[in-house]
Amino acid sequence: MFYATDRNEHGLSHDPFKAIVSPRPIGWIGSRSSDGQDNLAPYSFFNAVSTMPKIIMFSSDGIKDSVRNIAETGVFTASMVSRDLAEKMNNTSAPLDHGTSEFEAAGLKSISGRLVDAPFVGEAYAVLECRMTAIMEPPALEGASSESRMVFGQVVAIHIKDEALTSEGLLDMARVRPLARLGYLDYCDGGDVFEMARPG
Repeated sequence: MFYATDRNEHGLSHDPFKAIVSPRPIGWIGSRSSDGQDNLAPYSFFNAVSTMPKIIMFSSDGIKDSVRNIAETGVFTASMVSRDLAEKMNNTSAPLDHGTSEFEAAGLKSISGRLVDAPFVGEAYAVLECRMTAIMEPPALEGASSESRMVFGQVVAIHIKDEALTSEGLLDMARVRPLARLGYLDYCDGGDVFEMARPG
């Protein structure tokens, strides 16, 4: 099959774009508003984009609390999502009332960063503390506007739990089993593929 994306006439039951660009790591982004409200949200349009300096990026479909908080404070965290935290990560994607803590709703421990004033998941095997370097609208053809926002941040500190390291000093991927997003409702952890519907 072939189709041009300007009309998106693929005739399939679901748009295949996200399934084609997969697997995608999940950025579990922790932020805090200027008035002290904690927020935690998963983003599957997330990745490392530079090593020198260490820069990560996530993209939000629409200007949500994460983007607003980071624009206000200039800082955020990214907690690694491991297989054992999959269901709790999924619960943090629920549409909660503004000001309701996703940490509390999902039964997660909120810990404040050491170098940035933003919370992270205490149960996560690894965490990146970041200072925002840019928030931008994705550039599109012919000057088309977008409701999405790309957030870039420089990693200024890293947390790794001791039990996540091998005796050789490597991140133990077999133990950590980092979660990735596939298309539709599918996820994988390097082995099994399974479905999780987002909570309504």
